[in-house]
Amino acid sequence: MAQTESNGQRPDPSDPYQRMAQTFPVLAPEMLTRVIAFGHAESLPDGAMLFERGERSVDFFLCLEGGIEVLESDDEGARHVVHTHTPGQFTGELDLFNDRKILVTGRAKPGSRVLRVKRRDFQRLIAAEPDIGEIIMRAFILRRVGLMLHEQGGVTLIGPGHSANTVRIETFLTRNGYPHRRIDTETDVDAGGFLECFELTAEDLPVVVCERHALRNPGNAALADALGLTVAIDPDHVHDLVVVGAGPAGLAAAVYAASEGLDTAVIEGIAPGGQAGTSSKIENYLGFPTGISGQALAGRAQVQAQKFGAKLLVARGATGIDCSDVPFVVMLEDAKSVKARAVVVATGARYRKLDLPRYCELEGSGIYYAATAMEAGLCADTEVVVIGGGNSAGQAAVFLARTVKHVHILVRGPGLVETMSSYLIDRIEASDRITLHPYCQVTALEGERHLKAVSWTEKDGAEHRLEVGGLFVMIGAAPNTKWLDGCVDLDTQGFVLTGEGVSPFCSSKPGIFAVGDVRSGSVKRVASGVGEGSVVVSAIHKYLEGLRV
Repeated sequence: MAQTESNGQRPDPSDPYQRMAQTFPVLAPEMLTRVIAFGHAESLPDGAMLFERGERSVDFFLCLEGGIEVLESDDEGARHVVHTHTPGQFTGELDLFNDRKILVTGRAKPGSRVLRVKRRDFQRLIAAEPDIGEIIMRAFILRRVGLMLHEQGGVTLIGPGHSANTVRIETFLTRNGYPHRRIDTETDVDAGGFLECFELTAEDLPVVVCERHALRNPGNAALADALGLTVAIDPDHVHDLVVVGAGPAGLAAAVYAASEGLDTAVIEGIAPGGQAGTSSKIENYLGFPTGISGQALAGRAQVQAQKFGAKLLVARGATGIDCSDVPFVVMLEDAKSVKARAVVVATGARYRKLDLPRYCELEGSGIYYAATAMEAGLCADTEVVVIGGGNSAGQAAVFLARTVKHVHILVRGPGLVETMSSYLIDRIEASDRITLHPYCQVTALEGERHLKAVSWTEKDGAEHRLEVGGLFVMIGAAPNTKWLDGCVDLDTQGFVLTGEGVSPFCSSKPGIFAVGDVRSGSVKRVASGVGEGSVVVSAIHKYLEGLRV
């Protein structure tokens, strides 16, 4: 019989705090002996701080005696216990694999004795003791999921739920795995108190509150800087490889390159995952018979790359490249740059936009390019329109049908057979909450601050108007190659031409490779992108060996 909580509700099976043995494991005595070889023991006074929120590059601690309290801070600065580590348990979560600011504070209980493992020795531990590393890795992932689910250790986002900037900020936080809670000023009765407490007006919204500091409508880069998501860049350091783009192809290239000893950095303008990161569920990816969300897949790949030593730079997209000499210099949005002997172009493609009046004004305020839990919540109990006949559109329609009143799929052609996987078509046809409209074209959008209605015309000239909660646009792809600025040859549509060297992924410029959706002629699938990203590393090795001769 399933357990029930004291309030009579069943515990959430997806809650990591219901899986204590995995989220906060106790290492066996034999494992403790092996871990001890990587650190040194310390006896701590009562209340000693082991690490504090906002610090970078903290150490790994194993509790030997006593206990270690892990604390989070609320909006007013008060601290609350998230978990108390007992002997045999260890501190840390995903930020131990990168140089970001940590989210929580660690404090010693009376009579505590710990094993301190320095950051560099922690990395040696993970590499040298894979069975222990697996336990630590699983625990770290589950702990971050727990912080996200319970809105601990993060920030508070205050703003109107349907505002484009509120949606943008929440999307950025969610896709970068940063814990947060949202107070919707359109519906939440607590919003007024928060605005008064921080002396904010409606014109200031949205704001991000972090430990009594309010960031008024920050851009993604400014927000990343304030939260410590960005890491220091040495403009003079020459990497073996820079991967531009952290979609499935780019992350795969980073994982394989870093695991094979290449000094690797990944540049990503928004968040890991690319278009795949916005998919609610990918069910035809090998090895995941029950499916996996694009965000979960990207999150695991990101951790995997960082475990092997790859450095991930988010919120700083590439704006240009100097390929006149080696090392190549990739220019970033903040006027900084990164040097590398080889570059992998994995910037993918973006959904095309509709050429309609008021379209740009309503982007993010009813017009969306992803169908995740956030968008589904904004559109709950309304009718929505999905434009497109590919798998992304099908996945969006099936996912949204769970929570919205009805989903209308609009396609210009006769149907879905030639563009969508049959398993998705079967689900669409079986659902009484999804209607397919062939031979249709959207002709008008209505709404002031938020999209209110969509009009479309059918092949026979019949016109329809529908009040909607959201319009999901998934109509083909345009390559993200503008930043290459003539460095490599492109096809007529702007995708990178490859096959010039010993590898099908070599561009016209030796040392610059292209993988995934951005490559001309590639199959636009997650699995093929991952395959290309993994295979390209062998060609990179050969190229780098040639430079050393």
